[in-house]
Amino acid sequence: MDRVDAMRVFCRIVERRSFTLAAEDTGLPRSTVTDAVKQLEARLGVRLLQRTTRHVSPTLDGEAYYRRCLSILADIEDAEGAFAGAKPKGLLRVDVHGTLARHFVLPSLPSFLETYPEIEFYMSEGDRLVDLVREGIDCVLRVGEPEDSDMIIRRVAMLDEITLASPAYIAARGRPRHPERLAGHRMVGFHSSGTGSLLPLEFIIDGAVRNVAIPATVTVNGAESYVSAARLGLGLIQIPRYHAETDLAAGTLIPVLKDFPPTPTPVSLLYPRNRQLSPRVRVFIDWLVKVFARQNSENTLS
Repeated sequence: MDRVDAMRVFCRIVERRSFTLAAEDTGLPRSTVTDAVKQLEARLGVRLLQRTTRHVSPTLDGEAYYRRCLSILADIEDAEGAFAGAKPKGLLRVDVHGTLARHFVLPSLPSFLETYPEIEFYMSEGDRLVDLVREGIDCVLRVGEPEDSDMIIRRVAMLDEITLASPAYIAARGRPRHPERLAGHRMVGFHSSGTGSLLPLEFIIDGAVRNVAIPATVTVNGAESYVSAARLGLGLIQIPRYHAETDLAAGTLIPVLKDFPPTPTPVSLLYPRNRQLSPRVRVFIDWLVKVFARQNSENTLS
């Protein structure tokens, strides 16, 4: 194995904290990965990794060497990508909130992979802020205001929110007319994994944002259960408009309090601050920004 390939293997071991996972990511036998590190350590004359039966972590020298390797590998990828006709390649790992994945990412993904056929795309779904480096993830797409200041945050969209109720709910409790007159009404509670608390309903009234807390008939912590509970007449909900398109068309959910919308919800891409972006991550980010811009434009025209 040449030095560049050995650097790539070493970086993946540091990021995954595992020889086995690094071997899976690079498609190499575990013995080859182990030998590559032994040869690096022998050539450099320093110990790069601390190994236990359950854990692998870089030494101080290993951490310094890892950061130098990242810079060198990024420069190599940039140099190779500068030639006409060269396209990004390799494994791209992203983590996306489930509804965003199904509505925005997956429908447009075939065109992305057709443009970049040598990129291998791996997508996991979640709503927690993963440890990108340790879990081998290149970037994450999240809804809401990110709180992790150690990440670079790139805003890609602002999603319009809407307040909804089912026909059964309106028949039972009446159509709400004003956010400040919701006595007798109920909401479906949503327990945020980010804040650890129940989210209130939010409205813009006379240009100011107001939070309104009303009793919750039922409380959930999943987006699909949240919408399903509203369809069953269990209370008012607030979700991004794109997530309600099917229900709005079918009449299973009805917009209410349209003159007092919730504030738009940000969608952001997050990636490590101390890692230079590889060409494949760069083109994915640029592509995703265009996907959201196009979708927002179509929603505005419709």
